[in-house]
Amino acid sequence: MTWDQLNAFLDPQLAIVVAACWVIGSMLKQTPRVPNWSIVYLVTAAAIAFTLALTGFTALAVLQGILAGALAVFGHQLIKQARNGADHDQSMGL
Repeated sequence: MTWDQLNAFLDPQLAIVVAACWVIGSMLKQTPRVPNWSIVYLVTAAAIAFTLALTGFTALAVLQGILAGALAVFGHQLIKQARNGADHDQSMGL
């Protein structure tokens, strides 16, 4: 997938929403009273709210918000799993 294709799915001005949601997700992860299973829903809701505030109340804005939230969660998981995999490989002597 190229950057042009990604830009076709997600409005480039929403990169700040992705970054904000990444931070919100990290903060929620550190909050003892927030169960892990709820973080993805809370991040997605925040992304939708931010996107609606930035771009207006449209169906496309809701979809863009869902994509922004999903991208924030996916990005976090990508880094987390890469780190875990590297640690595992190192402990196995690979």
